[in-house]
Amino acid sequence: MFLIERAQAAPESCILGIEIKRKWAYLVSERAQRLGLTNVRVFGADARDVLARLTPGASLARIFMHFPDPWWKKRHAHRRLRGPSLFDPAARLLRPGGELFVQTDVEDRAATLLEDLRAHGAFSLPPEGYVAENPYRARSNREKRAIADGLPVYRILATRTP
Repeated sequence: MFLIERAQAAPESCILGIEIKRKWAYLVSERAQRLGLTNVRVFGADARDVLARLTPGASLARIFMHFPDPWWKKRHAHRRLRGPSLFDPAARLLRPGGELFVQTDVEDRAATLLEDLRAHGAFSLPPEGYVAENPYRARSNREKRAIADGLPVYRILATRTP
């Protein structure tokens, strides 16, 4: 839902979505086509693989990560989106002043992501680390459901340093 709403709110932007579940990527792509949104492309792949291969560097204005924490079992911890495997390519792709927006409803995952970003060194963060609202005029399905269920949403807005 975020891709569709963001494409409608910012029609001048080119939006690339990456969804690990190919079925969902296909459905979003089909929906964008039905709505005539020519500024959306969706890949069904692991974001770490796609970001590592994208070029040129310093070419993206924003990267969004919505609720990147579906892996609850300890044995799946290596699948979580975090650390240098995620933030090195993000830093390479974002232009100076570019934004990395991350949101989750899992407090310990948010704290870990915030710690990883602070340790990385390529991003600046607000002093408190979190921002209160999503400033992009688009919400993901999970964000809408978390709000409706009264769950807290932890939002991180990091800026790529020069």
